[in-house]
Order: sequence, then structure tokens, then C-alpha cells
Amino acid sequence: MKPNMKTLAGFALSLVAASIIGCSPASEKTQETTAPVAAEQTAQSEAERLNAWFEEQYEKQLQMSPITLTMRGRKERYGEIDDASEKAAEERFAMLEAAVEEMKSTFDYDKLDDAAKISWNILVYSYEQDKLMKPFERREYIFNQMFGMHTSLPTVLINYHKVESEQDLKDYVSRLGETGRAMDQLIDRARINADEGVKSPYFAYQGVIEQSKGIISGKPFDDSENDSALYADFKAKAQSLVDAGELTQEQADGYLKDAEAMLTTKLGPAYQTLIDWFEADLPSLDKNAKGVWALPDGEAYYNAMLARSTTTDMTADEIHELGLKEVARIRKEMEKVKAELGFEGSLREMFDYFREDKTDERLYYPNTDEGREGYLSDTRTYINNMKEMLPDYFGRLPKADLVVKRVEPFREQPGAAQHYYPSSPDGKTPGVYYVHLIDMTMMPKSEMEAIAYHEGVPGHHMQIAIAQELEDIPTFRTQMFFTSYVEGWALYAERLASEMGAYKEPVNNFGRLHSEMWRAIRLVLDTGIHAKKWTEQQAVDYFIDNSPISEGQAKSEVQRYFVMPGQATAYKIGMLKILELREKAKTALGDKFDIRGFHDLVLGGGAVPLSTLELMVDDWIKSQS
Repeated sequence: MKPNMKTLAGFALSLVAASIIGCSPASEKTQETTAPVAAEQTAQSEAERLNAWFEEQYEKQLQMSPITLTMRGRKERYGEIDDASEKAAEERFAMLEAAVEEMKSTFDYDKLDDAAKISWNILVYSYEQDKLMKPFERREYIFNQMFGMHTSLPTVLINYHKVESEQDLKDYVSRLGETGRAMDQLIDRARINADEGVKSPYFAYQGVIEQSKGIISGKPFDDSENDSALYADFKAKAQSLVDAGELTQEQADGYLKDAEAMLTTKLGPAYQTLIDWFEADLPSLDKNAKGVWALPDGEAYYNAMLARSTTTDMTADEIHELGLKEVARIRKEMEKVKAELGFEGSLREMFDYFREDKTDERLYYPNTDEGREGYLSDTRTYINNMKEMLPDYFGRLPKADLVVKRVEPFREQPGAAQHYYPSSPDGKTPGVYYVHLIDMTMMPKSEMEAIAYHEGVPGHHMQIAIAQELEDIPTFRTQMFFTSYVEGWALYAERLASEMGAYKEPVNNFGRLHSEMWRAIRLVLDTGIHAKKWTEQQAVDYFIDNSPISEGQAKSEVQRYFVMPGQATAYKIGMLKILELREKAKTALGDKFDIRGFHDLVLGGGAVPLSTLELMVDDWIKSQS
């Protein structure tokens, strides 16, 4: 029988017990075990105290964020939106700093068991990372084409604000007005950053303008026949209460008028302010986008972002060289699959064929609604088939389901990256794998299987849902997000799927290699843009030379790297570390190595820094030997 995964606390206690039983003759057992047992009880007592304290601190932090409460499936502060001001950010950091100081002064690290020490270390590490970034808090692009509250707030309201009562509907009305307030606060912060010379590139301005216009297009913002996304969502949720007999139609109509007022007097004007500012400032921007090296303190800022994203001390030069080596290695793997496919030209010619022949039905869906539905349907099939294979490789499985959706129209972009929105901790709200389908010529079939595993199972949904559902670690650890771990796992999942028997078609295996190549290229381009002063076109050309990516996709990806410095390096570095640790465990354990046990260990502690993951694997190896 394959063993179930144990917590590190369990490992520690098991090892202590084993040392007592294995080393003590029966006649001397009581005398020789008194001290170890007392030490164990002390450790457990201190760990229990610390874990209770962690829960108190987590709740304090959670109560500061109404949006996070909602995403956790809770309804406290349900009519509010987070304070998005710079002052509030300062208060949150001060609260974290005070918590770390209190922990160090209140608890004895040496008396903790191994699991509690890991929790301690993670909290300190997180604080140190926030402290590292503190001098650069005005270097962030508050609004850009990839992320920002201008798109995330509407998305959260639509997907996470459940309306199950009249009060929930009232709270939705309140939140529509609160969103306007939060947007005004963010605009103030963006103006401060701009005054210090921090403006996002021209294409980010263009993206934000287009996205913001999309949010305030349709009723009640204009005379269009169509409802805006937020208004349509509110109307549908109000109608659900009418259908359930919770509201009369007259009451629902009254709330619709309240929602219209909030949208047109609070939310809409805030978005229009952002649009007007960006449109007025756009002509002054340099069309030659520059990396963050051009910002005040740019080099130091980028180094800090690399440390934060990778959870390592790797330099930009080291990451760049690793990327070049990985690109060369994966090209050799692609050559092998090219031979399997019977393609007789060069690898570059094969790349060109993949991106240029949009009429080949083996490679692309039609750019129609039927083609879009085909993409969604086939993606669901890949995910459902993978679910059947999971028990052979994992003991832990998520409770929450996963759904596949097209991105909402107000934030959909041609060629933009697919992404995942997490499930709720109670498993009632499913995770969502979002796909950009506005232009099917940028969505090759060869890539979709690997991306489904990356975003869904055994990738993001598997890891994040399991983390949120864990009950044997402090709650704050179930919500941690270390990019190198989270994205490293998702990229590892793409490769693991191959080992599990996926990618039946060689063209899809080529797509998997393309996906891995994509992440290797990121090591080169992110460091190239932000440390070596590569231009946008230089980066796009490198991408096209080394992958079958379309020019539109390459441009979208490169523009993403410009506004998210360091983030793109985390995927490959995290994946390589997980593979390294798996090989380390296999070598050490030989026939005792259990892939289910290894995966359950990696997923069983929530997201952790890579150095912490290595310590966890080392302890697991000792426990299995």
C-alpha cells in the first residue's frame, strides 16, 4: 500500500518515536525516554500556541480586505471594497511588521516542531520580501494592460459576489459605488508615480483605455441596446431572487435603479477620469518602450523583483545564461518531434508553417463562434480525461471543481495569455480557467492541451485548490503565493502530464515543448528587456526565431514582460527546482520512492519559497529511508 502524505509535524514526531523505540531496551525505556518525551511535549505546546496566534493574525489581516473575504467565500464587509490608498498600504505593512516583531518576542523558535518552524520561516520570509520591495512601492505600474483593479474589481464582482438574499443585492449596490471610490484612490497613486517619472509603456496606456471603455460601455452608461457587463450581472442576480420568491419584481426594479445610479454617478465617472487622463497623456509617451532600467532606481528595483519572483539570489546575468542554455536544449527536443511529424524542412521553417497556415484544420479552429466553442469543448475533454488519471499520481485531490470560460468581453485581448481564477476554500465556488478567444488565429490547437494542464489539472487549479483546502497547516499558509513555486508547479505539471500518458498526438507533444520553450525564452527576454536594454522589436524577433508563436502572440507576451518585471522568470526556475528535488528523492530512496508521496508532500504545505521546499523534501527523504 502506498503511504499517505504526512505533515512535517507528523514526520518530526514519528522520528522522535522511532528513535525511542529503536534505541532503548525495554528495561531502560522509562528512564531513557523521559527527556525526549518532555522535549516533544514542549515543542508541541509551543507549536500549538504559535499556530493559534497565526490564526488570530490571519484573521486580523483578512478583515482588512473585504475583497479577499469575498474571494474566500465569506460575507463580512460584503458591501465594501478595499481601501486602495497609499496610506492603507502603509498600514498593512506596519501591521505585518508588528506581527513579526510580536512573534519573535512571544515565542521560542528553538522549542517549535519542524512544521511550526516552517510556518515561522515563511512569515518572516514574506515580511522580508515586502520590506525589500518597500523602497520601490512607487515603481509599480498601477494600471496596465495585464493587471490592475480597473479590470480585477469588475471580475471579482461578477464571479465572486454571490447574491443569495436581498441583503446581498443591497451590498452589490454599495460595492458598485465603492468601486468608484477605490478607482479614484488608485488614480491618485498612479499620478504620484507618474510625477516621479514612472509611467507604463505606450501599449499599456492603450490597453487600459480600451479595457476601461469596455467596462463603461452599454447600459446604463450609454444608449446602447446591450447592457454593460456589470449591469447585466447585477440584473441577472436580482432576477434570480425574483425567481426564487425572495423579491417581488417591483423590489428588484428598485434595486436596479439604485445600481444604475451607482454605476452612472460613482463608478462610471471614475473610469472616465482614468480614460481622459491616459488619452491626454498618451501622445507624450515614447513609442520605443523601455525596461525598468530606465526608471529611477531601476536596476535596484529589477534586482528586487527578481529576488521576489524567483525566491532565489540568482542574478540577471545568471538567469539570462540559464535561459540561453534551456532554449538550446529544447530546440534539440523539438528536432526529434519534427522528425516524428515527418516535416522535412528546418525547425524555423516548421515554426513558420505552424504560425502562417491558419487554414490547416489540424492546427487551428475556425475564427467563428463554432470554432470558439470547439476550443472550449476540447479543452474540457482534456481536463476531464486528466482527472481520471490523477489518483495514480496523487493522494491529495481538490474538492473544488474547475470550469472553463471565455474571458469577459471588457478585458479580452487577442493573443493574451490564458489564466486561472481560484476556487473558494470551501470548494463551493469552482476555479475558473479563462481563455482569450477573440481571435482564433492566435490560438493554435497544438498548444491547448499543455495549457489546459498548466491552468487546470494537475497545474494551477490542482495546486491552489488543494492549498486552500488544507487543514493541517496555519490558514495563512493556505493563501500564500510565491510565483516560483506556483508557476513552477504549473509548468512541471505540463511535463508530468506527458509522463502520465497525455499528448497522444505528436503535434500536441510539440505544443508541450513549445510551451516549455516559451518559458525558457522568458528567462532570456525578461532579463534582456530589464537588464540588458533590449528593445521591444528585438525581443519579439528572438521569440519568433525560437518558437512557432504568432507575431501577435509574441508582441502580446513581450509587452507583458515590460509591465511585469521579473515575473516571467519564475516559471522555468521553479520547474527546474521541482525536477531537481524529485530526482534527488528518487536517487536517495531508490525502490522506496513513491511519486504519489512526493507530489502530496510538494502540494501539502501550500506555496513556499524554493529554499523551504528543498528543506521539506530533505526531511521527507529522511522519513522514508
